[in-house]
Amino acid sequence: MKTAAVDPALYEPRLRARLAELEHRLHGIEHALEAEPNPDFSERATEREGDEVLESLGAAGVQEIRMIRAALERIDEGEFGYCVNCGNPIPAARLDIVPHAPRCAKCA
Repeated sequence: MKTAAVDPALYEPRLRARLAELEHRLHGIEHALEAEPNPDFSERATEREGDEVLESLGAAGVQEIRMIRAALERIDEGEFGYCVNCGNPIPAARLDIVPHAPRCAKCA
C-alpha cells in the first residue's frame, strides 16, 4: 500500500455524493424513456428527439458512474491519487476538478 499522494478522505464523500446523484438521475432518465409514447405522430417525433438527448445523457452518466466506482476501488486498494498509467501522483488541483481522474494530466 502506497502512502497517499493526497488524502482520499477529502475526495471519497464527494465521489459517493456524485455517484448517488448520477444513479438518481439515471433512474429518472430510464423512467422517462419507458413512458408511453404519445399517440399523436408529430408529438411522437418531438418525443423521439427528446429521447435521443436523454439516451445521450444516460450514456454519459453511465460512463461517469463507472469512473467513480473505479476511483472508489482505488481508494479501497490504496491506489487513489496515483496515475494508473505511469504511477506518478495526480496533483490535488486535478483531483479537485475531476475527483475520479484515473490519470495524471501528462498521461490523460
